[in-house]
Amino acid sequence: MNRGNEFMASTEDRIRTLLAENLEVDGKPLPQPVDFSMGLTDVGVSSMDVVAFAKVIAQEFDVEFTPEICAGLDTLNDLVKCLEGQMS
Repeated sequence: MNRGNEFMASTEDRIRTLLAENLEVDGKPLPQPVDFSMGLTDVGVSSMDVVAFAKVIAQEFDVEFTPEICAGLDTLNDLVKCLEGQMS
């Protein structure tokens, strides 16, 4: 990946793609567009799926999420800020 490349998707765009590819609510895709001011459990994603999604995010962005970090992420906006902080 070429960080800083103008063609590279933003962190938020990458998360949107991962959400669409990896999460469902009651067997249906997450409603789009996803509201980044909300948490995943707020839109009906199970806590087990949130944990699995954290692993997907960690792998995609090559970061480590401790339980303490995850506990501090209340919204998807918090996740974006956390990832951008770890990647800078």
